[in-house]
Amino acid sequence: MVRKNLVKVDREKVLMERRRGIVSGGAALLVGLAVYLIYGNFISMTIGIFAGFFVVFSSSKLMSSLKKSARVKKIEDIFPDFLQLVSSNLRAGMTVDRAMLLSARPEFAPLDKEILQSGRDISTGKPVSFALKTLSKRINSEKIDKTLSIILSGIRAGGNLAILLEETSRSMRQRDFIEKKAASQVLMYTIFIFLAVSIFSPGLFSLSGVLVQTMTNLMGGVDPASLPQNIPISFSSVNISVGFIHYFSILFIIVMDVLASLVLGLVGKGSEKEGLRYLPVMLILSLGIFFSLGKILSGVMAGFA
Repeated sequence: MVRKNLVKVDREKVLMERRRGIVSGGAALLVGLAVYLIYGNFISMTIGIFAGFFVVFSSSKLMSSLKKSARVKKIEDIFPDFLQLVSSNLRAGMTVDRAMLLSARPEFAPLDKEILQSGRDISTGKPVSFALKTLSKRINSEKIDKTLSIILSGIRAGGNLAILLEETSRSMRQRDFIEKKAASQVLMYTIFIFLAVSIFSPGLFSLSGVLVQTMTNLMGGVDPASLPQNIPISFSSVNISVGFIHYFSILFIIVMDVLASLVLGLVGKGSEKEGLRYLPVMLILSLGIFFSLGKILSGVMAGFA
């Protein structure tokens, strides 16, 4: 039964990858066609196709990974309640398989399906250790894997399973409380990183671009030979291109947003990829501030040029 379920899961993964590839390819062709209609260049169209495929495929993989992470996080949150319920059933005199099957309640979704599968494994004569190990592999959670390893060690040592599950459930709740308390303490750091990367940094980049453009316009209309020779300031041409500053700022803002989102995920959730959900908001906010502030400052500084 377990082997059939694993084969079914593998088939579903293959079909999902095929669908993701078809969707990515279709989106890439649409992007390439749009680029060709705009620029009329086959080289630009080819670059647009590859870029579109990469962006859509990466976004699809990221969304799938975030869904899996959300599922695992939900299972980790309800796992202590499941252990407590199994312990109560064992204290009531039930067998291990019966206690697990009766603990598969709908409010424990998506853990309920995994519990039912493990209960069936034990009912068909498989050892409790085998059922718990396969349960850990299906959930694919490091926290639950360590918890079940501790439970298996206690079972091998001959401990009372009901007491062991109850103590493990209490320890998991205490650990979750400590993690939430630590997350609340680092909230100020998260807010500071978000504001620095999404608001302050784009504003400074926008100001520097407008400043370079203004200085370039001012120096372009000044003849150094007509200036007095005894002033303590030397005027020379600005060798930095305004276009270089503009594109460098955009690239640097995007890179900073990506790195900052990873840091936010690591600080707030303990996993870097958890912070990637903040990336779209940070990109929209930072690039919006960069372009809008640049327009405003260009209009203000136009009178000085």
